Amino acid sequence: MSVNADTDSPDILKHQTGNFKHQMKGAATTFRNEHDPFDFIRFLYEGAVAGATAGVVVESVLYPIDTIKTRLQAVHGGGKIILRGLYSGLAGNLVGVLPASAIFVGVYEPTKQMLLKSFPESLSALAHLTAGAVGGVASSIVRVPTEVVKQRMQTGQFSSAPNAVHCIVAKEGFRGLYAGFGSFLLRDLPFDAVQFCIYEQLRIGYKLAARRDLNDPETAMIGAFAGAITGAITTPLDVIKTRLMVQGSEKQYEGILHCVGTIVREEGTSTLFKGIGPRVLWIGIGGSIFFGVLERTKKLLSNSGPIHPSPDSLKQD
Repeated sequence: MSVNADTDSPDILKHQTGNFKHQMKGAATTFRNEHDPFDFIRFLYEGAVAGATAGVVVESVLYPIDTIKTRLQAVHGGGKIILRGLYSGLAGNLVGVLPASAIFVGVYEPTKQMLLKSFPESLSALAHLTAGAVGGVASSIVRVPTEVVKQRMQTGQFSSAPNAVHCIVAKEGFRGLYAGFGSFLLRDLPFDAVQFCIYEQLRIGYKLAARRDLNDPETAMIGAFAGAITGAITTPLDVIKTRLMVQGSEKQYEGILHCVGTIVREEGTSTLFKGIGPRVLWIGIGGSIFFGVLERTKKLLSNSGPIHPSPDSLKQD
């Protein structure tokens, strides 16, 4: 059998082998990008860290406004609002806010990515709504007890978080820490879903219009708008949740419907919008800070490199 010098020479073989390796490497890279099993872990990790950071920053900065809002909603018959101790319960609240925010965003981010890959582009809003609701359900396990303790301290019932937990469990049982759980979900599931949906859709629209990524001030502006709008329309749900959570063992309200009926009958419909000013201000500013810190932290984590070794970084034979 004759040897073809044009195809079998050492230089040609070396060149063809190099091309083949380059093609295989490109194909492998494409496959990893599309089917990387570590994507879920990466989104979970980055989301959890970014969410925890954003949650703690927002809670620390805006806690006094939240305290005023809670006292406005909890008081009966237009009583006087005490402005002392506006940071009451902050330390104990941060203990719950950190893991709750980490769980929420840590679940939201990978869920959002999976849904966006599954849904057509025209249904991206539904993906964001669903991911926000899923994140809210997951984090409610921590958020509800944290909220119960925080609001009872804000209304002057307890002086410290450990004392609040001990007294609540002693008088009402472990279930006392989940007082108003149904109303919390009634408020927070639509709130989380709508806020993140508005935020994400505004980001998409803004990027398409500007034909570039958003800078930090633009992200903060969109976050503030999404927070303020969502905060305003969910105020009645927040009033109901606050009344059920702070009532303690007295059980003035038997449930959500009884709470609504009693408030409207005894105090008027306008009571359902008590605290709307501080709430919109708090959540608007909070949305600005939260989403600004969230996106900045996610970007820093992304730029720091993958959390697992890439096959390209392994020694090749």
